[in-house]
Amino acid sequence: MRLPDPHRSRIVLIGAGRYSDPNLPDLPAVHRTVTDLAGLLTDRYYGLVPESHCTVLLDDGDLRTVGGRLRSALAEAEDLLLVHYAGHGLVGGRRHDLYLALPDSEWDAPEFNSLEYDKLRGAVLDSPAETKVVVLDCCFSGRAVADSLAGEGERIGQLEVAGTYVLTSAQRDQVSLALPGEDHTAFTGRLMRLLREGVVGGPELLTVDDLYQRLRTMMGAEGLPVPLNRGAGGAHRIALGLNRAFAATAGPELGRRHLAALEQGRAGDWKGAAGQLQKILDEQTRLLGAEHTDTLRTRQSYAHSLGGAGTPVEAAGLLRHLLAEQIRLLGPDHEDTLRTRQYLAVNLGEAGHREEAVGMLRVLLADRGRVLGGEHEDTSRTRHMLARNLALTGARDEAVALLRQLVAERDRVLGGEHALTRRAREDLEGVADVRAVR
Repeated sequence: MRLPDPHRSRIVLIGAGRYSDPNLPDLPAVHRTVTDLAGLLTDRYYGLVPESHCTVLLDDGDLRTVGGRLRSALAEAEDLLLVHYAGHGLVGGRRHDLYLALPDSEWDAPEFNSLEYDKLRGAVLDSPAETKVVVLDCCFSGRAVADSLAGEGERIGQLEVAGTYVLTSAQRDQVSLALPGEDHTAFTGRLMRLLREGVVGGPELLTVDDLYQRLRTMMGAEGLPVPLNRGAGGAHRIALGLNRAFAATAGPELGRRHLAALEQGRAGDWKGAAGQLQKILDEQTRLLGAEHTDTLRTRQSYAHSLGGAGTPVEAAGLLRHLLAEQIRLLGPDHEDTLRTRQYLAVNLGEAGHREEAVGMLRVLLADRGRVLGGEHEDTSRTRHMLARNLALTGARDEAVALLRQLVAERDRVLGGEHALTRRAREDLEGVADVRAVR
């Protein structure tokens, strides 16, 4: 079970919602279906491919144009090739073959102005893609399964080697539906719901076969046409997305592991903590996305733990990149953004850039006082860190003044015996003694 390589995969979405033949009613839901499916499959964090690798052919009536763009995408696919069609399915010819309607198709003569499924099948099989998935959301789409994706002889052998999966919205002689009041077609709308919401209790990755089994249950329970499938080779093991419901349940557990790693660091094992946080970060990026708040917070802890493990220069570099993203995503006054600024200043100071650290801490002290209040513990931490760095740069008078203010505040707010109060008092005594000696 695996996700496809996004750079070696291609997706082709074909949709026809408007028709010139009065015998073919327009399908308003198709446009929204294809557009939203494209957005879902090219989502920056949960999608399968970048936008440039997703070809959308919507209401294009020129069969030559459709064929040309289709062949181009099929030829470029190396890992996964996914072809999805939504529109009217037509039956024509003496063999009652399946045709996929285009805007200029004719109900009673689809052979001359529609996309013949047999030709689509042949083009898909000729693609160099390792895994090929065809999804048909149209009436009579079950014919694609009942008649087999492969033909006879070498086509069957090619199918088995390549690994191909066909998923259809209806049985051989059954119509597909677009229900009143729904934005999407019944079949693809439910497929998208599974990809968007996930399957509670399901695996981390949703394979095409997982989706098929779930769709059969969902649509059967609603009295809708039950989909069909036909798979060969290892195609059933290809994943079409992360199970977002799995990610939702995994999030709290990753959060607990994050806290445990921080405790490991505070106990003195920052190197071990960094190793654990790196693993948590990888999982959160995969399951929650790189811009999720939890992922950003773990990036912050991971970078800071590297500083604790003795590599403050590397930590400062990571924190600079994180800070830019947090300002964009969370805003400059978010508590996580402010904390990253503190960690960045700390690691810059440890890397020998004391003057730069002092400058950053002065500004941060004013900002934390404005956002959180002058006696908030985070504001006090910044005041304490500023005093320490000032003392190390030789500005001991200012450091003593800040530490006296800090001791008075903590004594009043936390009490004289609190660990943070005692630490501030010890630092004050140390800096005052050094100043007295000098």
